[in-house]
Amino acid sequence: MFVDQVNIFVKAGDGGKGMVAFRREKYVPDGGPAGGDGGHGGDVVFEVEEGLRTLVDFRFSKKFIAHDGEKGMSKGMHGRKAKPLVVKVPPGTIVFDASTDTVIADLTEHGQRATIAKGGRGGRGNCRFATPANPAPEIAENGEPGQERELRLELKLLADVGLVGFPSVGKSTLLSVVSSARPKIGAYHFTTITPNLGVVKTADDRDFVMADLPGLIEGASQGVGLGHQFLRHIERTKVIVHMIDMSGMEGRDPFEDYTTINRELESYNLRLLERPQIVVANKMDMPDAPELLEEFQKKVGDDVKVFPISALAKEGLRNLLIEVANLVDSTPEFPLEELEEKTATPRVVYRYEKEEKGYQIHIDEYERFVITGPRIEKLFKMTNFDHDESIKRFARQMRQMGVDDDLRKLGAEDSSVVAILDFEFEFVE
Repeated sequence: MFVDQVNIFVKAGDGGKGMVAFRREKYVPDGGPAGGDGGHGGDVVFEVEEGLRTLVDFRFSKKFIAHDGEKGMSKGMHGRKAKPLVVKVPPGTIVFDASTDTVIADLTEHGQRATIAKGGRGGRGNCRFATPANPAPEIAENGEPGQERELRLELKLLADVGLVGFPSVGKSTLLSVVSSARPKIGAYHFTTITPNLGVVKTADDRDFVMADLPGLIEGASQGVGLGHQFLRHIERTKVIVHMIDMSGMEGRDPFEDYTTINRELESYNLRLLERPQIVVANKMDMPDAPELLEEFQKKVGDDVKVFPISALAKEGLRNLLIEVANLVDSTPEFPLEELEEKTATPRVVYRYEKEEKGYQIHIDEYERFVITGPRIEKLFKMTNFDHDESIKRFARQMRQMGVDDDLRKLGAEDSSVVAILDFEFEFVE
C-alpha cells in the first residue's frame, strides 16, 4: 500500500532531574552542596534514507518518543545526555506542524537531517543554587519538558521525469522497458497504485530518474479517483512525458484524453503547464493507431511534436529517450512556490510589545481556580516538590508573575483550591 500523507506525534525527551546532595566540608557545618545537573533530553531528528520510497511505515507507528536525560548525581556529577531519536524518512518528505500548517522541514537529499523536536534542558542540581547567604541549599530543579508536536508528513517523489496519462496507456510498460524498475502490470484500470521510480540510461550514456505515477482521470484535481495522491508528486518533476493510447481499444478519443489530462494539471497548479511536456503516442503496433495518430496530430497542430512508439514492442524508444534527456539537461529546477512562501525568511521589524502573562485563570464547575498556560505549566513541571525550598521558590515565581494578585481579584480566599495540570493545592494568604 502506498501512503503519501500521514499524521504522527513526536515528543523529545525530558531533561533529567537535578540532584540535592551534600558533602562534608570543614568550614561548612551542614556540608557543601554536591548535587549535579540532570542531562538534556534526547531530540527527535528526521533523517533522509534514500532506500525508502513511501510513508507506509508511519501508518503502523504513529508515536515517536525520545529518551529522557539521566538525573544528576552526587559529588557534582552531571547526568548523561540522552541520544537523539533518529527517524528515517524517504527523500521528498515535507514535515508540517499539524496545528499551524507551517512547514518545519523539506527533506530531499540522502543523509539530510532536521531536528523536529528539541529535548528538554536538564534540571539544575543544588550546587548551582549556592549563595553566600545560603551555602547549603536544599533545592534542585526537575528537567525541562521535551518539545511535543503533532506533525503531518507529505511525500513528493523526487524524479526528473514524470509519466502522466490515463490508466492503461502503457506508462508502467514503458518504465519497465527503459529501466530496471519492475512495476506490476495488468490489463485493467488503476493497476498502478504505487508510484514507481527507475533510472533510465540513454544511448549516448546519459541518465535520469523517471517516475511512473498513478493514472489520472477527469476530476483528479478535485480529489476524484487517486486525485491529489497523484498530483502532488508531479510538482517536483522537471519534464512531463504525456502518454496517449493511440490504439483506440479503450473506446476513448486520444485528443479528448490529451486535453482532459492537461486540464487537470492546470486545475491543480497553473505552474505545472510551464514544465516542458513531451507527447508520446503509444501502442503504435495496433492496426488503427496510424490513422488515429494522423487525426490527433491535425487537432493538436504542428507546434506539438508527437513521438510515436510501441513500449511493448520496444519501437521508437531511442529518439524519445534522447529528447527527454536533452530537456532534463536544459530545464532548471522548478521551486515549489507554496513552500517558498511558507519557509521564506521574514523581514524583521523591531517594535515594543507588551509581554504576555504566560498564564490564564478560570473557575471551573467545582469552584476551583484553574491556572493554565505554557509558561506556568513549564515552571510547575520543573519544580521538585520533594524539598521545601523548591516549593517556596515556585511560590515566589508565581507571586512575581502576578498569579497571587489575580487570584485575589477573582475571589480566592484562604484555603481556596487552586489547580495546575492534575495537581491541587490550597491558596494561603
